[in-house]
Order: sequence, then C-alpha cells, then structure tokens
Amino acid sequence: MLGRTGTFCGRCRFELQQSRHSFSSPPPPPELFRLHYPAGSESRKYRKGQDAVPMNSAQINRILKANEYSHTLPRGPASHGVLGFHSNMLPSNHPSEDRRSSATCLPGRGGVLFGVFDGHAGTACAHAVSQRLFYYIAVATLPLRMLAELERAVEEERAIPPLLEWHKHPQDHYCPDGGAISFHSLRNYWQERLADEDEEEEEEEEDGCRVTSALVNAFRRLDYDLSVEAQVHLSMSSPRRVSLPGEASSPPSPLRVALSGCTACIAHVSKGVLHVANLGDSRAVLGVKEPNGSWSAVSLTNDHNAQNPDELQRILGEHPPSEQRTVVRHDRLLGLLLPFRAFGDVRFKWSAEMLSRVYETRPDVLSLVSEAVRSQPPHYLTPPYLSAQPEVILHRIRPADKFLVLATDGLWELMHRQTVVQLVGEQITGLQQQRPIIPGLGMTLGSLQHLLLERKGRVLSVLEDQNAATHLLRHALGDDGYGAVAPNRLAKMLSLPAELARRYRDDITITVIHLNEPDL
Repeated sequence: MLGRTGTFCGRCRFELQQSRHSFSSPPPPPELFRLHYPAGSESRKYRKGQDAVPMNSAQINRILKANEYSHTLPRGPASHGVLGFHSNMLPSNHPSEDRRSSATCLPGRGGVLFGVFDGHAGTACAHAVSQRLFYYIAVATLPLRMLAELERAVEEERAIPPLLEWHKHPQDHYCPDGGAISFHSLRNYWQERLADEDEEEEEEEEDGCRVTSALVNAFRRLDYDLSVEAQVHLSMSSPRRVSLPGEASSPPSPLRVALSGCTACIAHVSKGVLHVANLGDSRAVLGVKEPNGSWSAVSLTNDHNAQNPDELQRILGEHPPSEQRTVVRHDRLLGLLLPFRAFGDVRFKWSAEMLSRVYETRPDVLSLVSEAVRSQPPHYLTPPYLSAQPEVILHRIRPADKFLVLATDGLWELMHRQTVVQLVGEQITGLQQQRPIIPGLGMTLGSLQHLLLERKGRVLSVLEDQNAATHLLRHALGDDGYGAVAPNRLAKMLSLPAELARRYRDDITITVIHLNEPDL
C-alpha cells in the first residue's frame, strides 16, 4: 500500500493494491446544510427582506463544527517540530469546491505536509490534486535508494511500503476511482527519477534547496500528468453516457479533471524547517509572538493574480506585445480566470487545435462542467497562458513562531491577516481571560461598559471553540466590527439560501498548524 489513514476513532488503513489500484470510499457526508438553505418561495421571501426563522446556538454550532478536525502529533523527532493542527471547512458552493489534506511522510527524511486547495469550474481538479499531490511530493523528496526499493516491490508483486500516513476528517473525500491511472503515472515519475543520471549529484544538495526543488518538480509533474492523462483519455475513449437523475454518478474522467482547475497552498515541515509552496491566491500566514506579548502576522505567500504587479509583469512578458491588451482583461487571464497560476485548466494551456477537438468530439464531458468552460477563451493566440510553477518560500522555525494559518481566499476576503493572527493567538493562549481592563483617562462609563461587553463576547467565543479554525470561521462570518461575534449576524450569514450564499462569501477552508508551545 502507499498510504494509511488516521481519523477520530484511531488509525485505520486503506490499501492501494497493485492488482486493482483503487481507493476505498467512505460513506457520503451528511447533508447538514440542506436544513439551513431554504429554496424556492422561501428564498424569494428572503430577498424581499422578510424575517427568516432565527437559528439557535445549537444549529449554528452544528453547521460551524460539521467539518472541524483536530489532531495532535506525538512528541519527538517524528513530529518535526509540529505540535498538531486544527482544520475546518465551510461550504458556500454546493458541493464545496475546496479541499484540504494533511499527512505525515513516513520513509526517508520524513516531514509533515498540509494543504488547502481551491477549485474552480467544478470540484474534479481540486479533488484529484488533494489526493495525489502529497504522493508526488513524497516521491520527489525520497532518496533514490528508497525509490529503487519501491520499484523492486512492484516488480516482484510485493506489498508496497506506505509513503504517507493521512490525517483526515471522517467525511473528507477519498478517491472513488482512477487509482490505476494515478498509480501508473506516479510510478512513471519515480522511474524517471531513477533513470536520471544527474540525480546523484542533486542528492548532495543542502536539505533546504533539495526540498525547494522537489516541491517545484512535484507540482509541475502532477500538472503534466493530469494533462497527459486527459489527452490519452481524449484519444482512446468514446463518449460516455451521462448518468441520469437518480443514478449513481460516475467518477470524473481525466478530461473533466483537466478542464476544471484549482489553486494550492502547501506547507512542508521537516526537522524544524518550513517550506511553503503556493500556486494561486490561497495564503499562508505565520503567527509570531513578539517579546512584548503582541502578535505579528508574517505573510509567506504572494497572490498570483492581477493585484500582484510582479505577477502581472511576468504574464505580460511571456506573450508578444500585440497581446498586451488581451492577455489580462478586467484583472482576469484572457478576461476569464482570476488566478494566474493553477493546476488543470487545460483550456489555458493546450493548443487551439487540441481544444477544438475537445469541443467538437466530447459534448458528454462538456455537459458536466460549468458553462464558462464549454468554449475556447477569446484572443487565444500564444498558449500556454497559465502556469503550474509554484512559488516556494523557505523559513527556519524560530521559538517565537507559534502557528501557521493556511486558508483559501474565502477567509482572506473577509479578514485581514493581522486580525486572523490576533484571533488565533488570543484563542490558543487564553489572553482574553487573563488580561485586566485598566480604564484610561477620559474613558466614560458607557465606553467602559462597551469594552466589558466586547471582552465578554470574546471570552465566550474562545471558550466555545476549542478548534482555532472554527474560531476563525465564527469571527469571519459574525464579526460585529468591534472584534466580537454578533450572534444575529452569524445566524443570518449561515442561513442564507444556497443561491444567495455565494454572493456574500466563497467556500472557506482553514488549517491552523501549531509549531511551538504558547508562552503562558
């Protein structure tokens, strides 16, 4: 097998058998949100401003905590300096287009991996990347002698030693099918590493540089394989019948995976060294405890979009001057796509001839993707326009570095990074319960009362959420403008009808990684 998994109930295992190469699938997630997103006439009433039935605290917590997950790593060298992590997801799209992953690399130099993935044009690409990227990173970082052992095990039809131990919420999605294709591509990757004559010299690189190049190679190779698998599928298979309503849906085809897309933000921690590899507009922010007790937010990623001048110049510089006005329009790639780097999205990477073949011969696949993907982008002259080259940052973890927040853009659209770090810092150290209130000169009784009410709200919120990611979700949706949570606002945001929720917020996925003990 290549991986094993841990859940709330302890550790269980799933095997990737060489004869079948398929992943087991857990029971479908409970439809918690259908109870709270009225449709039809109720939605029309909501638009007219009529009062909806208010949510109680139990209903609010049921939604907020449905996907929360916490995991503590065992102390010692195997944790690589990570104490544990808190994670949560809150959908806006139905189904959610976000995914998350966390795992421990077992063989070789080891390490702990965390990732958040923000899909677009459907869930297929984010789902595939969240399941496969960590295996590519494991293969990219393994010494050649261990890859040779893997290859011998496959050739001799012996059990493959596990590469990863997954840390998953019981409702997180597993790969329902396609294991044979995934395994074949992964094996090709390690075989090419074994055949590369220059690899022996690279083995002598300093660990930091080696991991950086391994992350870049893993990202690019997975994106390449997604593209190749889709092209093979396009050339070999005939159109599949689309499932009718009520029928069990088929797993997404490689072509459907490649037509959709996703961003990715990955953290790799090994022996006290943190690498962050980013592709798109999710972010990683480090929470640093300053000597005076205050919190600082340190960004470890750059957004790959039109708001980043360097990224904009990179895109424009890769295409002829005649395309300067069409490559980026309305802050979007070819007027369509917000992130300038992503997995999948082959309609921004393949040749015009290849795309024409897709549109002419595969209406079955096109019918399953969003309408925006069903035609060739305008002004499509000099592809590729989109890159899967990640930007990698190396950071040596210091005692003052207490936690790292990975989150999709749904969080950062609602909260500033300093607010995020402040909330997590106060939540994990309990500062809100310890800090005395000292009235200043000129403070009125009314302002003191407001300050006390604000503190009470924060303390209750800290006590209510043991999970730091859930704590952030509660504040992101319910913030009253003064740093506390307004229950009525939170209830309204969570009870928005499904067709309205996306107008107010995106899917939100958060992982908070605890790096050092808090200073009490």
